[in-house]
Amino acid sequence: MIKTKKNIAPYYNIGQLRVEFWNRLKIETSELTRCHKGSQNENRHKQNIKQLLIDLQSVECFFAFPGKERLQKLDNAFSSHEYASLSHLVAETTRQLLGDSYKSNPEFIDLDEHSMESAEEHEQHNNIRKNHFEVLFVDNISEQEEYKLKHRLRTLHTPNDKFSYGVVLQRSFQDAMITLLFNHNIQAVVVRYAPPFHSKLITPSIKPYIEEINKHDFSSKPETDLGPIIGEFVKQLRPELDIYYVTDSSLGHLKDNTIKGFKRIFYQSEDIQEMHLTIMRGIAERYNTPFFTALVEYSQKPTGVFHAMPISRGNSVFKSRWINDFGDFYGRNMFLAETSATTGGLDSLLQPTGPLKKAQEMASDAYGSLNTYFVTNGTSTANKIVMQALVKPEDVVLIDRDCHKSHHYGLVLAGAYPVYLDSYPIEEYSMYGAVPLEQIKTKLLKLKEAGRLDKVKMLLLTNCTFDGLVYNVERVMEEVLAIKPDIVFLWDEAWFAFAGFAYHYRQRTGMFTANKLYEKYNSTNYRKQYNEHIKGLKNGEQSLLPDPDKVKIRVYSTQSTHKTLSSFRQGSMIHIWDEDFRRKTENTFLEAYMTHTSTSPNYQMLASLDVGRRQVQLEGFELVEKSIEMAMVLRAKVNDNPQLSKYFDVLTVKDFIPNKFRQTGLKEYYSKHEGWNNMDEAWDKDEFVLDPTKITLYIGKTGVDGDTFKNKYLMDKFNIQINKTSRNTVLFMTNIGTTRGSITYLINALLRIADELDDEFKALNDQEKEIRNKRIHSLTKEVPPLPDFSYFHHSFQAVPGVPGGNLREAYFLAYDEENYEYVALNECLSVMSSGRNLVASTFVIPYPPGFPVLVPGQVVSEEIINFMTVLDVSEIHGYRSDLGLRVFKEKVLNRHKITTSMGSMPVG
Repeated sequence: MIKTKKNIAPYYNIGQLRVEFWNRLKIETSELTRCHKGSQNENRHKQNIKQLLIDLQSVECFFAFPGKERLQKLDNAFSSHEYASLSHLVAETTRQLLGDSYKSNPEFIDLDEHSMESAEEHEQHNNIRKNHFEVLFVDNISEQEEYKLKHRLRTLHTPNDKFSYGVVLQRSFQDAMITLLFNHNIQAVVVRYAPPFHSKLITPSIKPYIEEINKHDFSSKPETDLGPIIGEFVKQLRPELDIYYVTDSSLGHLKDNTIKGFKRIFYQSEDIQEMHLTIMRGIAERYNTPFFTALVEYSQKPTGVFHAMPISRGNSVFKSRWINDFGDFYGRNMFLAETSATTGGLDSLLQPTGPLKKAQEMASDAYGSLNTYFVTNGTSTANKIVMQALVKPEDVVLIDRDCHKSHHYGLVLAGAYPVYLDSYPIEEYSMYGAVPLEQIKTKLLKLKEAGRLDKVKMLLLTNCTFDGLVYNVERVMEEVLAIKPDIVFLWDEAWFAFAGFAYHYRQRTGMFTANKLYEKYNSTNYRKQYNEHIKGLKNGEQSLLPDPDKVKIRVYSTQSTHKTLSSFRQGSMIHIWDEDFRRKTENTFLEAYMTHTSTSPNYQMLASLDVGRRQVQLEGFELVEKSIEMAMVLRAKVNDNPQLSKYFDVLTVKDFIPNKFRQTGLKEYYSKHEGWNNMDEAWDKDEFVLDPTKITLYIGKTGVDGDTFKNKYLMDKFNIQINKTSRNTVLFMTNIGTTRGSITYLINALLRIADELDDEFKALNDQEKEIRNKRIHSLTKEVPPLPDFSYFHHSFQAVPGVPGGNLREAYFLAYDEENYEYVALNECLSVMSSGRNLVASTFVIPYPPGFPVLVPGQVVSEEIINFMTVLDVSEIHGYRSDLGLRVFKEKVLNRHKITTSMGSMPVG
């Protein structure tokens, strides 16, 4: 099920292979200019160049730049023995390509190779800066007709256009799909007539990179159907693109799904200028940023401020002798755009009717939701908004215990009864994984058996986790809905906002899956499948498929836009795909939104959310792919370098995910001896996958714990910032802002740290070596066990003997200092052995790992005390080392005791 060795790609993606071809051609052509004519060396370089031109042709045919035309110029120069001209043209092309400079200065692309200038020089001389993109045309026409089409479209561009584009023409269905997969710069697709299915461009060098395309075989379909199928496929692969269709079929003969599947349908007889203008207009619509534009316009208006905010317009800053440096640092635009007004072209966050409302609608379209709301004080607030909007007191919420603390506090505010779910432990690295689906279903079936299923309102899971564990969202939702068909899903995607803009990632997001399941459950095919499934069940067997007559798709995702996309800090979004939102939830949602949202939101943050949406719609596919590529490069560099691998290991799939959750058997993305494994099948099928942009570095062999390594080595010596450590790991993340230079800097830092460790170890005497070896043994072998959630004390169980605890009651009971006392940590075990139950009166949250090991009302277990005893972290929220663990007094528990025949049965 994993790729065989012969199919493993030599590079992570086609982008790396393409760059490698161009760099090698640059070296070979440069060397050729220095060879003696007729020498053996010259012949060798000529043979290499000939092969590289063939290799490049197999890749560049999917791009407009450099594209076939530029390669033809190179081939002509090579054939004519114009080696100096060839070397110059290759060097300039490589520089343009690697620097992406052609995307903002397209006018210089077709300049004569003897007088080529750089993009920057061309911009300076001609005052030109345009955003350049590429359009894919699918049409089985001759090369002469292709040339005429490109020429006609080129003549329609004017100097005043904000955008320009090049054309890639493909003559088959498969080649069109490969182009979309390879070419990030494609922004629109025009399907002209019916293309044949099979490719004539697939070569051995690109085969390892097109497995996703090869999965789809429509060769048996009539060619007249392939055009509309392309439209459907584009929506799956690149949903952000504009798709147009050119046909001769009369309107009466066009199917409804074809009409709805394209942004516009043209007829062959219509003027091509209309098509050109439509393409340009489509880009302009996505480029539009309603709120950012309104804020810019407001900042340029002369305004008199006679209400709040002296800082508005910068008046209290720039005229000050004491804080004008503050103004100099941020610049005038920051203050010109600062206001507390909701008029003058701006809008209210709490009741938007203008540009802010439009900006949120455009974000909804970009992220695939039915409704999207901007949040200006982080996903912590977004989580509490959703919780309060959907959950009322005494509702039951299934929640992963190691989720962000804002969810736990949201439960307190809502008065809901949590049923805590335990993630599987990864004890060797002192971290937790994710919650197995089987545990979720077991808890639900227990509630069903107890007659409490009607009280279950929500399932709350973190996707992806801080460490990069990603759920199979579709499988979780489908099998949970089979038990509780109206449950609400809250996916905390704080670290996953980027996922909607990469094909495989998108399949595991809340919004994509919600839309997919809604369409599935409302189809006649699914109803037939469900009926057959029900017939095959044994008596009393639980269905794995939801009842189409009862199922409701109600999905909420909270995302920290600022964490993985472009936004100012605390910029977040709530995405909603809830078919009952208007009828059941809109009013309570807006009340919760007003409860937690400031009446004085930061407009710069809102503008950054608007601009961030523009970016991901126009270049998200490219930027996310590059961030994954950077992560893969870092993994390979650490694994391949003997000096680094002496002290460091990059943890991979098998380290994070037990075998039983990896149905495909994929163990790692990259190995030194076998190269790159394909992760596509694992992302399609496995219960959990690992997000490669989360790179966990195992440092146990250094003898330095994670917190010390972060502060002493990374921060103090190299100013490298990271967010998370464990006892023996540090976590690095790549994102859309990560560059090749930053990866190189990190590798350099790790190499220097490894050298420093070498020097330190060499200088140790025998006693110091023994101490060092003990530290390494402790970090690599003496692994503290990770405790599970114990259970709520019977005083705080929602219903005795049934999963669910009264967290709110326990939380507020501790507001009275007479109700609790402190027990020293080193005395807890002896107190517990005397027969007393210690019950936490507060949240206890070690950093790291950063989630509660105890919640109010939870019984303290021996495992939890042992875990806290060996913790070597800098802070534990809710715990006073000078006083001990804060627990409820026995008399308080007795006073709140619920007397039942079930006693103190340990339940969640």
